[in-house]
Amino acid sequence: MEISLNAYGKINLGLDVVRKREDGYHEVKMIMQTVQLYDRLTFCDTKEGSIVIESNSDVLPATEDNIIYKACELVRSTYGITRGVKVSLDKRIPVAAGMAGGSTDAAAAFVAMNKLFDLGLTEGELMKLGVRIGADVPYCIMQGTALSEGIGEILTGIAPMPDCYIAIAKPPVSVSTKWVYQNLKASELERHPDIDGMVAALERGDLRGVTDRMENVLETVTIPEYPEIEQIKNIMIDKGAMNALMSGSGPTVFGVFEDKDMAQEAVCCLTDMKLVQQACVVMPYNRER
Repeated sequence: MEISLNAYGKINLGLDVVRKREDGYHEVKMIMQTVQLYDRLTFCDTKEGSIVIESNSDVLPATEDNIIYKACELVRSTYGITRGVKVSLDKRIPVAAGMAGGSTDAAAAFVAMNKLFDLGLTEGELMKLGVRIGADVPYCIMQGTALSEGIGEILTGIAPMPDCYIAIAKPPVSVSTKWVYQNLKASELERHPDIDGMVAALERGDLRGVTDRMENVLETVTIPEYPEIEQIKNIMIDKGAMNALMSGSGPTVFGVFEDKDMAQEAVCCLTDMKLVQQACVVMPYNRER
């Protein structure tokens, strides 16, 4: 049996860190949005009791350290599966970019394993498994527009982002999420995004109300280290973006546009200036339920 899935990336329309908990984790409040940029994964069950990963990316391990491997092995060990699985990954989402590229691949692995071995698990059950691999994995299983709280595992579906065009631009640097959070001084943050106001704007279908509230407190760590992020944001706004923001822990920047041609022009400009390693224009993605 063979199953092929699209594993969609995400952006953070707003990202706030409420506090650092005693257990070392950071409590967040953020709005996640799936976008139409995806990795393509194909899963096949095999008689051999091993997990084999093939990828077009030379920067991702094809070993037990790979998050896809970890997700497949967690399902196998939890449900006593002895058959193996072969995974082919066509990587399109930027790596180490703040777009949940690894988490969404793991999410696809949970969904595929459920189907391959006819486990009959609900989405909620898959999400509970997913959080054992990473805080973003449950959201990547859920997809769409969501309010994310706790360490990212408390998810509430909210009204979808209105149609628009999103320019995605990743500069030629990679950022460690762990490093960003280690260097964030949560207790010293002077500003906090208006997440509740953004939720209300989404309920109204008010795109301007969303973009006016776009803010990410992790920029206070990442931008001083990588000032090109701020440069990309400013160029997107100069080219007509309603607003631009770093996604997650970065370094990917996204700009929200009402006009597709303006979004494409921004991407072309950034590419010509050699400020980006990967860039494209996508739309929000919300699957039917």
